[in-house]
Amino acid sequence: MGIKIVLRKRANADGTRPLILQVIKDKQRSTIALGYSLKATEWDMKKQEVKSSYPNSVRLNKLILKKKLEAIGGALDLEADQGEVSSTAIIKKLKRKDGSDFIIQAERYLDRLKQAGKYNQYTADKPRVAHFKEFLNGRSMRFADITPAVLEEFKIHLANREMPLSERSIVNHLVVVRSVFSQAIKDGFTDKRFYPFGADKIRIKFPESNKIGLTVEEVKRLEAVELPAGSFQWHACNLWLFSFYTAGMRASDVLRLKWSDIQSGRLHYVMGKNAKGGSVKLNAKAAAIVEQYRTDKTSPTDFVFPDLKVLDDLTDKFIIQRRIAFTVSRIDKFLQTYVVPTAKIEKQVTMHIARHTFGNISGDKIPLQMLQKLYRHTSITTTIGYQSNFIMYPICRTDNVFN
Repeated sequence: MGIKIVLRKRANADGTRPLILQVIKDKQRSTIALGYSLKATEWDMKKQEVKSSYPNSVRLNKLILKKKLEAIGGALDLEADQGEVSSTAIIKKLKRKDGSDFIIQAERYLDRLKQAGKYNQYTADKPRVAHFKEFLNGRSMRFADITPAVLEEFKIHLANREMPLSERSIVNHLVVVRSVFSQAIKDGFTDKRFYPFGADKIRIKFPESNKIGLTVEEVKRLEAVELPAGSFQWHACNLWLFSFYTAGMRASDVLRLKWSDIQSGRLHYVMGKNAKGGSVKLNAKAAAIVEQYRTDKTSPTDFVFPDLKVLDDLTDKFIIQRRIAFTVSRIDKFLQTYVVPTAKIEKQVTMHIARHTFGNISGDKIPLQMLQKLYRHTSITTTIGYQSNFIMYPICRTDNVFN
């Protein structure tokens, strides 16, 4: 009998390959996914371990060793009980040990988010998993036991907590449960027949919400506001206006911009959210903001804005997203505390509102097909749905705002 850890030959869409435990007995081969994917250059095939170049390699190697020992132990138990053991039986025993437990799979789901550098999603989904643990109150829960009725009870629990959650937040909790379920089905830890979501089961539908952006007049007030040059509130206002001028570019993409992304008067960049590439014209006002950050030492590989320059390691996606999250939080605080009162605006102003403001003002002034390209939506249906959320104000298109 042979027990090995190998990389699956078939690669994922991103070029990584799943890490699997392989059991070979009497020429019969059975496998189980370990829930991690690596680049071929990050795996030492001879030693069957992750190379030190992989983030958290020590931790992952400990997990690999643990899984191998569990497989060996499972084989010995089966051989002692039955006298004969197959590779399939060993894999089934491993799956039964932890694969059918929802919380174990949920922890694996969170760990994958962390390994993938998805800081925002990780920090949002971690308390949602904790709330499901709270709901279970120490009980274990197999996937087969998570029925639509159980999820309805979970929804009631969230709505009746000491600190009740909103309808939108409750839906977000169900999305996490669905994501963990999908992961477990894909990895072979549960069967799709137990999937509790669908038309005749639990339907996930986000409540409608109006997204209020600023009016043209309010944007003009931000343009005209006087703030101490070089101060963080001045910088925060610049970032907000730059996002608005570039069709509501997301704050994370603004902070990641490099001088090499600006070519021939256009901004070329890949969106961090969906990895879609494209470009947008850098209008005169956006270009003027950018020039305020150019120095004699500026090089094409430098960030346009200084917020991420403090990072020493730009290869760790998790650390980068964490830094972006802290920075955006600080920007939003300075916008609301210093910029909004000075500009005499009575609405909430955050970096995300810049995107809503563009959607709010563009309205019926820009064709949907153009908006789809600006937002980089895959489907125009998404664009229609996105635009329908906005509260429209009577506005006039002027060269002062769109140029």
